Amino acid sequence: MGYRDVLNTIHESNEYIPIRPSYILQLHRDLLKRAGFSYGGHFKNVQNYINETKPDGTIVTRFTPIAPYDTPDAVEKLCNAYEQVIANEKIDSLILIPTFICDFLCIHPFNDGNGRMSRLLTLLLLYKNGYSVGKYISIEKQIEKTKDRYYDTLEESDAGWHEEENDPTPFIRYMLQVILACYTEFEERVGLMTENGNGSTAYDIVKRYTEEKLGKFTGADVVTHCPSIGRSSVLAALKKLTDEGLIIREGSGRNTFYYRADSK
Repeated sequence: MGYRDVLNTIHESNEYIPIRPSYILQLHRDLLKRAGFSYGGHFKNVQNYINETKPDGTIVTRFTPIAPYDTPDAVEKLCNAYEQVIANEKIDSLILIPTFICDFLCIHPFNDGNGRMSRLLTLLLLYKNGYSVGKYISIEKQIEKTKDRYYDTLEESDAGWHEEENDPTPFIRYMLQVILACYTEFEERVGLMTENGNGSTAYDIVKRYTEEKLGKFTGADVVTHCPSIGRSSVLAALKKLTDEGLIIREGSGRNTFYYRADSK
């Protein structure tokens, strides 16, 4: 029930949840509050370990996360690094999100609920970067279907993490496959892409707006003039149109604006 509470919060208010330690702590608090655990909303106070149970029943420590006293600073640095890199726009968000989650799991900041929090944060980060498929398809369920590969790729990706020599590529590839599987299921379930090509997708609506727009415009302008689609879908469509070279993007952050490529 706590997980459902946080899911609803992210679905309804993702635009207003920044990637900061204080907000992550609040999400963790809500995740565990129905269970009555006193450590909900607090970073870990004991060393935790990522263990593996062998077929013969023996338990082997696969990875030792950061110590409790280093955890608050590590999470702060992780959030700051993410915000800086996402603002620079030099690394695609679909590469950056799995990298953030991999680091988060290596820090393992809580006594309990780290895996669930990582999936919730994945949903939140996808929303904030214009990928809203998690509103309709459970990312958690997709990971559950392939949990063996999930753990295997994590193990590959966290090797050498403490020495800053790890390679997150296996986990990035895995998460990209999970996201693609979610979109594929979404299309199959609701018929977003029909065989005859009828029906307007968010991309179609935004593209039509840009084709009729003179001069520069912002993402907020598109949201205002395309009320039938959400902000995250608008941003995803603008990104696709930019990648296709149909519109030009300039500026960054709040000063970002767009204009048609054929206007020059």
